[in-house]
Amino acid sequence: MSNEEKITNENDDFNEADLVSLLDDDGNEYEFEVLDEIDYEEGHYYALMPLFDLPDQEIESGSTYMIFEAVENENGEPQLAEIDNEELLDEIAAVFESNFDSLEEE
Repeated sequence: MSNEEKITNENDDFNEADLVSLLDDDGNEYEFEVLDEIDYEEGHYYALMPLFDLPDQEIESGSTYMIFEAVENENGEPQLAEIDNEELLDEIAAVFESNFDSLEEE
C-alpha cells in the first residue's frame, strides 16, 4: 500500500458492516471493514480489517487490522494515509485495543 489511499464508502446502512475501498497508486482496489474510528490528538484515525475473496487469504492474514489517518489531498478530497511515526502508531493502537476490549466485555 502506498502512503495515501483514496477512500470510498460503499455502505451507509448502519445495520450492516461499514465497508470502504482503497485504491493504491497503481489503481489496485482493496476492500476493508471499518472496525472503529477515533479522534486522537489532532488527527482522526480508522482501524480497518482487510477483506479477502478467498478463505485461505483470510487465514493467512489472521485477525490483523490496519490503522490509517484521515487526511485531505491537495484537492481537498478525503484520503487515508499510513502512519510513519511508530510511537504515535503504538499510542493509537493502544486506544483501539482498549476500545476492542471494552466491546468484548459488554
